[in-house]
Amino acid sequence: MSAPRRAVLAGALALTGLLAAAAPLAAQAADYPDKPIRLIVPYPPGGATDVIGRVAAQALGHELNQSVVVENRAGATGNIGAAAVAAAAPDGYTLLMGALTSHSINAALYGSKVPYDLQKSFAPVSMLGRVPLVFVVNPQVPAKNLQELIALAKSKPGQLTFASSGNGSPQHLAGELFKVAAGVDMLHVPYRGSGPAMTDLVGGQVLTMIETAPAAQPQIKGGNLRPLAAASAKRIPTLPDLPTASEAGLQGFEVSSMFGILAPAGTPPAVIDKLNGALKKVLSSDAVKAQMLEQGVIAEYATPQGTAQEIKAEIDKWTMVIQKANIKAD
Repeated sequence: MSAPRRAVLAGALALTGLLAAAAPLAAQAADYPDKPIRLIVPYPPGGATDVIGRVAAQALGHELNQSVVVENRAGATGNIGAAAVAAAAPDGYTLLMGALTSHSINAALYGSKVPYDLQKSFAPVSMLGRVPLVFVVNPQVPAKNLQELIALAKSKPGQLTFASSGNGSPQHLAGELFKVAAGVDMLHVPYRGSGPAMTDLVGGQVLTMIETAPAAQPQIKGGNLRPLAAASAKRIPTLPDLPTASEAGLQGFEVSSMFGILAPAGTPPAVIDKLNGALKKVLSSDAVKAQMLEQGVIAEYATPQGTAQEIKAEIDKWTMVIQKANIKAD
């Protein structure tokens, strides 16, 4: 056989091999899902990630005509559950209910100590929504708006306290971003969770906090805390009279806890597209939007590519904050 004919034959065999390898993936995508899907929540039951995941799982299961089973796998600030999904078979039957802001902070804060790469170990499926944060102060603080809080902090450098739900939490990093953006020096007081932080904030042991709207709202409505501004890009639907930080004079300040669904890297694009299409329908449902809003979540859909861009932007933002504030991992 001549060299040219051997080359043609080799090319034909290679193409046949590629087509043969692609055929099972195409068939898999066409039949998907033909068994229950596991949605791993990397936190304990009852928290925001768990609640959002259960709303999404029920609606997604209905849309796909297949069970979507929530499995809580908590530990190591979300890293244990996330690592389990990163190591799972990339077939679309194991998904991560991601607290994308927290995972992004972990990536920026802990670097190679995290047992997965947030941008390389996963295939983004879609955003699900955002939980806005809000500036709140104990009523004894004389500041009535955000500009007055900034002026107060500048007049007492290092003395005004801000609480968080723990070192490296979104509340902590939001406070550090505020210090950078406003040019103020405040004292961070970390707690083991939002509950104890809110208790001491109401009691006056600490004076300020940037907390999630769902956690802060009962205390705001009860008159126990004074809201100064929403940290989100848009006004919070359940607090419509509260200006955003940008409206209150702190231009460009935006922090919200972002949530979304990720699959293991290598999941067939057709499976990702099918999941994304189903979630697009789910997140356009008025009933699902209302369920989300009841939990303080503003529903938000994104394409896989858009979700990847959001994750990159979060990692870039928190890396900048961590470097400027010289924050070290515990």
